[in-house]
Amino acid sequence: MPVTGMASQKQLQGPGLHRGHTTALIADEVRHQLVTLPYYNVFDWLEAEVLPDDTVVLGGQVTRPTLKSDAEARVRSLESVAKVENKIEVLPLSTMDDELRLATYRAIFNYNSPLFQYSVRAVPPIHIIVKKVK
Repeated sequence: MPVTGMASQKQLQGPGLHRGHTTALIADEVRHQLVTLPYYNVFDWLEAEVLPDDTVVLGGQVTRPTLKSDAEARVRSLESVAKVENKIEVLPLSTMDDELRLATYRAIFNYNSPLFQYSVRAVPPIHIIVKKVK
């Protein structure tokens, strides 16, 4: 649900505000917190679902255990969030997985590739998730 601006707690509690609108504002706040995590990159995928009781369910896959805990802490710090369920999976450490991630990244975002323009964005629109290469 795209929302153009950030809302303050006062706006979230305003009279006449529809429940769906409040959920959209919380979703926007949560998205902002997740995409601005310092180590969130093209090899991670984070998603969130805002439930009607203002509970946020976090999901996705990350390459660093600290990213999982940082995401939960950021979302938990939002005043409009009642509860956080962290279902983010930390991908196993694997040299083979890392090599495949880098090879895939180089193939997709090669300088001569039409997708190169997407590699230089702060929030990557394309994510590469690799798990348990054999």
